[in-house]
Parts: sequence; C-alpha cells; structure tokens
Amino acid sequence: MDVLIKIKDREGTVHELQAPTDMAMNVMELCKAYELPVEGTCGGMAMCASCQCYVLNDVQLPEMGDDEEAMLSEAFYVKSNSRLGCQIPITEDLEGLELELAPEN
Repeated sequence: MDVLIKIKDREGTVHELQAPTDMAMNVMELCKAYELPVEGTCGGMAMCASCQCYVLNDVQLPEMGDDEEAMLSEAFYVKSNSRLGCQIPITEDLEGLELELAPEN
C-alpha cells in the first residue's frame, strides 16, 4: 500500500509523492528516489542533518530517538518542528504527512 506525502522543496514547490509502505524506506530515501535535493550524506545514521525537514501538519510520527535529538541540537536552521527524514520510517500512519525541506547547511 502507498501513502501520500507532500514535501515542499527549497524553492517552495510542493511535491505529492506516493510512498510505498512495504519497502522499509524512510522519508530521506523517498526524497532521493524522487530526486529531491536531499543529500543524506551519512546514509541514514542520524549523523549529518542533511535530510532535516519541518513537519507542517499534525500526523503521528515515531518518537524522536536520542541520536536524532543529539544531531538536531547541533544542526543549523532547527525549529521546534524539525525532524531528520532518515529517522521517519514510511508506514501507513504517515498518510497525508506534509513536510518542508530545511535550508542546506
């Protein structure tokens, strides 16, 4: 089953992405699959913040882990709604999620 996730890129364009829930992907990998400008330099280990995004609506996300919290405490452009895309697994719970890519460091 696919879920719909909307992601606003750094130019303000909103992309409506079909995200498969059966491939063990995360939001960072989804962005890369659709060729959105997300580096994912560390390969999804919560060590670089190049996949930082802002959560724009009230969709239930998994709780933030210690590694993600530590990385965001050192990252640039962090807001109260910041998350690392690599730490958000794509599940059916994400249907309708709206995100905005954070500025590049």
